[in-house]
Amino acid sequence: MTAEAAKKPSVLFVCVHNAGRSQMAAAFLTTLSKGGIEVRSAGSQPADKVNPAAVEAMAELGIDMSAEIPKVLTTEAVRESDVVITMGCGDECPYFPGKRYEDWVLEDPAGQGVDAVRPIRDEIKTRIEGLIASLSPAAK
Repeated sequence: MTAEAAKKPSVLFVCVHNAGRSQMAAAFLTTLSKGGIEVRSAGSQPADKVNPAAVEAMAELGIDMSAEIPKVLTTEAVRESDVVITMGCGDECPYFPGKRYEDWVLEDPAGQGVDAVRPIRDEIKTRIEGLIASLSPAAK
């Protein structure tokens, strides 16, 4: 690991299916941090594929999530992250002392069309912008 990678903050987004909210959050953080933050996402019970309405809603903003695949939550992913943001995974997320935990209460986009997903997407983007500001050393 390079010294630069060692200094880079790491964020893990966790929801049940890793198919909507956590995928959109990871895509926003990856795009908006321009590589300055290591990004992971996972689900306690991952779905077979990412929610097509979430993919469509993000594509409207020029962010392509079509190749993303839901991933299973591992203890290692939590251990390697500085910040763990849960989105409705309840008690299934492992807890490690010394980590920053946040629980974002967001509507679940599962089974909803793109019109219902857009406001969830926009709320996630607002929260991601705040997260980036809180993780950036002396706001650039």
